[in-house]
Amino acid sequence: MNAELLRLRKWPVLWVLLGVGLALDLLFGYVFDYLSYRTGSRPVSEDGPLLAGLLPAGVPVTTVEGMPMFGGAILLILGALAAGSGYGWGTWKTVLTVAPSRLSALRGLLAALGVVVAGLVTAMFTANFAAATLIAAAESRSLAPPGFADLARAAGGALLMHGMWAACGVLLGILARGPALAVGLGMVWTLAVENLLRGTGNVLAPVGAVADLLPGTAAGSLAGALGATPFTDNGTPGVLSTLDGGPAALLLAAWTVLFVVSAGVLLTRRDVT
Repeated sequence: MNAELLRLRKWPVLWVLLGVGLALDLLFGYVFDYLSYRTGSRPVSEDGPLLAGLLPAGVPVTTVEGMPMFGGAILLILGALAAGSGYGWGTWKTVLTVAPSRLSALRGLLAALGVVVAGLVTAMFTANFAAATLIAAAESRSLAPPGFADLARAAGGALLMHGMWAACGVLLGILARGPALAVGLGMVWTLAVENLLRGTGNVLAPVGAVADLLPGTAAGSLAGALGATPFTDNGTPGVLSTLDGGPAALLLAAWTVLFVVSAGVLLTRRDVT
């Protein structure tokens, strides 16, 4: 794991992706909404619910509501690049030569990505608390923090969603044996195929049953269960109300295990070149 962490830490792509993720989180979570609150056509007094989501007490919900859309895409790209680039650079050959086994090499990569995921989630909550505190101070509103239970549930859900998409990216990187195709496949699936299947499921029940079990459905439903407003109710794109919180979390865990096991099978059964 230490070697993989060193590789990732010195990789400019990692910091670019993390920076983009944090920027999108702040822009869509706070900046745009606050500008809408201050410059909207309605009187400021009528936008109380909008402002409430921008205060420190609303940080758990505001943080998770963007994860099913751009948060998942960022982590999928990171996982695909981390695993797929090892084929183009030839680093997988070196790692698999010195590692005790191929599975131990994969465990090292997954553990390093887990540290990155935890760091990104921590940075997002920290940045959001800072933004919410500034807004609350500017508007002379309450600085009361959210309840510990709400914060813990949101953090756990964020780790589960990001971890699942990172594992999916790793699988795609190993499957494609390269970063470009892996990223392309991931973006087509998350941004097009899943949405098309959910749309078709509204008119075809069998397709709808399959769509309810997709990774994006589980991530969007978990965000909805944690308090984010579903897109169908004029909420955030990617947030759904298809599944309850418990089933959504279990489905996310199941997808994560499936992605990790599949990646391990492919890495051990196929030639690296």
